[in-house]
Amino acid sequence: MFGSLIKKIFGSSHTRAMKRMRPLVEQVNSYEDAFSKLSDDELAAKTVEFKGRLEQGSSLDLLLPEAFAAVREASKRVLGMRHYDVQMLGGITLHQGKIAEMKTGEGKTLVATAPLYLNALEGKGSHLVTVNDYLASRDADWMGKIYNFLGMEVGKILSDMSNTERRHSYACDITYGTNNEFGFDYLRDNMKFRLADYVQRKHQYAIVDEVDSILVDEARTPLIISGQIEQDLELYYTINKLIPFLKKDEDYIVDEKHHSVTLTDDGVEKIEKHVGVGNIYDPRHIEYLHHVNKALQAHTLYKLDQNYLIVDNKVVIVDEFTGRLMSGRRWSDGLHQAVEAKEGVPIQNESQTLATITFQNYFRMYTKLAGMTGTADTEAEEFKKTYGLDTLVVPTNMPLIRLDQPDVIYRSEREKIAAIIDQIIECNTKGQPILVGTVSVEKSEVISKVLKRKKISHSVLNAKNHSKEAEIVAQAGRKGSVTIATNMAGRGTDIVLGGNPEFLARKASSEEEGGDYEKWFAHFKQVCEKERQEVLESGGFYILGTERHESRRIDNQLRGRAGRQGDPGESRFYLSLEDDLMRIFGAERIGGLMDRLGMEPGVPIEHNLVSKAIENAQMRVEGRNFDIRKQLLEYDDVMNQQRKAVYDLRHSVVEGTNIRELVFDMLEAVLVAVAENHVAEGVMHEDWDIQGLLEAMRQICQIEFDIPDHIRNFRDKILEHLWSQMEAAYRQKEQEFQYLADRYNERYSSEEEGFQPKTGGDIFGEIEQRFYLKEIDQQWREHLNEMSALRDAIGLRGYAQKDPKQEYKREGYDIFVEMLNRTKSNVASQIFRVKVQREEDVGIQPVLQAPKKVQEIAPAETAQQVATESADTPAEALPTKVTTVVREEPKLRRNDPCWCGSGKKYKQCHWRKDTQGQANP
Repeated sequence: MFGSLIKKIFGSSHTRAMKRMRPLVEQVNSYEDAFSKLSDDELAAKTVEFKGRLEQGSSLDLLLPEAFAAVREASKRVLGMRHYDVQMLGGITLHQGKIAEMKTGEGKTLVATAPLYLNALEGKGSHLVTVNDYLASRDADWMGKIYNFLGMEVGKILSDMSNTERRHSYACDITYGTNNEFGFDYLRDNMKFRLADYVQRKHQYAIVDEVDSILVDEARTPLIISGQIEQDLELYYTINKLIPFLKKDEDYIVDEKHHSVTLTDDGVEKIEKHVGVGNIYDPRHIEYLHHVNKALQAHTLYKLDQNYLIVDNKVVIVDEFTGRLMSGRRWSDGLHQAVEAKEGVPIQNESQTLATITFQNYFRMYTKLAGMTGTADTEAEEFKKTYGLDTLVVPTNMPLIRLDQPDVIYRSEREKIAAIIDQIIECNTKGQPILVGTVSVEKSEVISKVLKRKKISHSVLNAKNHSKEAEIVAQAGRKGSVTIATNMAGRGTDIVLGGNPEFLARKASSEEEGGDYEKWFAHFKQVCEKERQEVLESGGFYILGTERHESRRIDNQLRGRAGRQGDPGESRFYLSLEDDLMRIFGAERIGGLMDRLGMEPGVPIEHNLVSKAIENAQMRVEGRNFDIRKQLLEYDDVMNQQRKAVYDLRHSVVEGTNIRELVFDMLEAVLVAVAENHVAEGVMHEDWDIQGLLEAMRQICQIEFDIPDHIRNFRDKILEHLWSQMEAAYRQKEQEFQYLADRYNERYSSEEEGFQPKTGGDIFGEIEQRFYLKEIDQQWREHLNEMSALRDAIGLRGYAQKDPKQEYKREGYDIFVEMLNRTKSNVASQIFRVKVQREEDVGIQPVLQAPKKVQEIAPAETAQQVATESADTPAEALPTKVTTVVREEPKLRRNDPCWCGSGKKYKQCHWRKDTQGQANP
C-alpha cells in the first residue's frame, strides 16, 4: 500500500528513467535537419571531430546527441533506415550500461549501432556479442555499412578464423562475434607463449544481444578448454550392459524435478553382484559407482532427439533453450561417454581441463557492459545481483495488439495433438500463417508426420534442418504457411507478414541463369504486399505453443514472434497432463479436478487460474535454476581470483620486460619458503634444522651452501648469507651463457640489418621465461583438477555442520598457495640445473631463441585439444614444446653451393632464408 502511494506521487522507476531520457532524444532530433544538409564527406568527418573533442577533455555523454544523430543520418543514407525515437531510447539505455528490453520486431540490430559507434570513439574497441556465427556475420556486414561510412573499421569473430584474422578483427573499432568465441579467445590467449600471438585487447565495452540467453541460460555451462587423457573405455560398455537389468523405483529412483537419479540398496546389491565386488563404496572400487551413476543418468534423464542427436555416428548435444546443435561441446565427468555407450557409437576419451571460465566472470571483466533482448524483465533480479545491470523496458514504436489467449489443457498427449492439428487446419483454411512451437526435435517430427498424412504443406525447423533457418523464418509470415519449429525459431530474424521479398528475389535470381535480382524483387514486392493485406484480414500471425517451457522467457520469445510493429496476431499454448512440466508440477491436482467436474475425453480445461498455476510452477523452476547459477558463480568466484592471479603472473612473464626482476622475486620467495620449513620464525634456534636447510638449498641450487657458526642463531643473517650465495650461483650461471651470446653475435651480426647483440643474461632470460611459462601451465592444469575434485567432495562437510562454501574457500586458498610455491620451487630448480655444452663437446648447441632462419621446430608434444561443454579449439592455441638447435655452419661465400645438400647457392638456400621456423629440407 505504501509502495503504491509512493508510485502515485513520484512515479515508478521506469517512468522516472523515461523522463530523464526523453530530453536526450529531443536533443538528438534537434541535430537531424543540420546533419541532413551535410555532404557525405562532411558527415564522415564528424568521427575525426568527435575523437578530437574527446582528446581535449570532452566526455562521451556530452557527445551523445551529436554522435547518435550522425549514426541516424548515416543509416538513412546507406541502409535507407531511420532510427525511431524509441530506438534512440534503447541506444541511450545501452550506452548507460543497462539492459534494454525491446519487443520482437523493434529493430534491436539497428538500436545497437549508435551506442557501439559512440563508445568506439575512445579507440579502445566496442564489442557486439551475439548467439551464433550467422547473426554475427550478418549483422557485421549489414550494420558495418554505417560504421564504414563514418570512417570506422568493423571486424567479426567467427569459429573458423585463423589467429591472424582474429587479431585483426579485435583491433577494429567495432567487433561482432559470439559469446563462445570471445570467451575461448580469452582462454587461448592465456595459453600462448608470445605477446605477438595474443588476439584480444582490454575488455572495454560490450553489448550482449539476446542477453537473457547468454548471461542466464548458458551461465550454468562454463567454457572449458581441455586435452584428452588416455583411459580404459571398456568399462563404459560393461556398465552400460547392466542398466537394463535394473528396475525403476526398485533399484533406482529418478527425481525429474532435481534432474538426478539415485541407486537404492537393492540396486547397489545387484551391481555388486554383477561386477563381482564386495563393496562398491570401497575406495578401490569407487570407479564402478561413478560409471553406474553416469550410465543411469544417460538412460533415464537424457533422451535422443530431445537432449541430443546422433550425427555422423557421434553424439551431438542439442541446446535446451535454442534447439540448436552444439557441435564440439561435450558433457563432462564421463556423462558424454555414458551416452555414447548407450547409443552404441564410438566412445571418445575423457579430457583434462587446461583452462576454464564461466560466462559470468568473463563478461564481468568488461569496464562497461550492456545488453538487449525481448525478454529480460522476468530475470531483472538476477541481472542486478550477478552483473550489476539494471533492466529497462523500452516502449514499442507501435501499440502491441496481439491477443494472448489462455492455455488449454487436455488429459493426454494424443488428445492435445488432435486439437493442435485441428487448429492448424483452421488457420490454413482461411490463409492465416501459423508458427507451431515445440520443445524438442522429437515433438516437431511427430506433428510433421500427422500433417503429412493430412497432406498439409508445411516447413520444419529444428536442429536437423537448421541450415535453412533464415529462409524458413523469413517466409513463415506468408499467406497460409505452416511452420513447425523448436525453440530455435529465428532469434534475430524478423517474420514479416506476407513474406520477405528480398529472400524470395535472391532465391529466384540465383536459380535463373543470368537472373535479374531487381526484376524479381519488384515482382515479389507486389506479391508480398498483396499477401500482407490478406494475412492482416485473416487475423495476423498465429503462434501455437505445444508445451510450456520451464522458463517463462522461452514462452514469451515464442509469443513475441507475432504482433511486431503494431501488427495483429494471436497466441495460445496447448498443454496436456502428460507434458514434462505438467507431470512434474501439479498434474495430479488438475487431473483430479477434471474427474470431479466429470469432463468428457477430448474436452480441455481453459481458465486463467490454470494458466496462473502453470506460471507459478515455471517460477519455481526458474528460482531453482537461479540458485544453481548463483551457487556455480559463488564457487567460481574462488577460482576467478586464483585465475586472475595466475594469468597476471603469466602475462608478466610473457611480456619478458622485467623477467630478471620476476626471477629474483621468485628466488627470494623460494628461499623464504624453504627457511620457513627448517628455521621458522617463533621457533627456538636450538630446534632449528640447519642441516636440513642446507640440504634443501643444495637440492634446489645444485651447489654446496655453508652457514658460519657465528650467525647460526640469527635467522635474518642466515637468510642474508644464503641469499648472497644463491645470487652468486645465479650470476655464475648467467656468465656460462655468455659463451652462447658470443657465438650468436659472431654468427649473425654481419647478416641482419638492425642486428641487436645479445648478452649471456639475454639468452639466460629467454630460457627462464620458457621454464616459467611451462611450469605455470603445468601446475595450473593440475590445480584445476584438484579444485574440481575438492568441489565434488566438499558437500560432505555439511554433515559435520560446516559450511561447504567456506570450507571450499579456505581449502582452495591453501591448495592455491601450495601450487604457487611448488611452481616457484620447480622453476628455481630448473634454472640452476640447466647447463651449457660447447659445440666441440656435442656438435650442436641448445639455445632457446636463435633467429628463426636457423631454427628447427620439433613436433608439438601436447595433448590433442578438445572442448568439454565448449566449442572446438584450434590447435594453434596449444602451448608448444620447442626444441631448437644451432647447426655448425661451414664458412661459405654467398655464391658457394650450400652445405645442406639442396644444390642451391648459399645466399638462396631455403634453410638459410626461412623465416617460418621450418626444418631444413
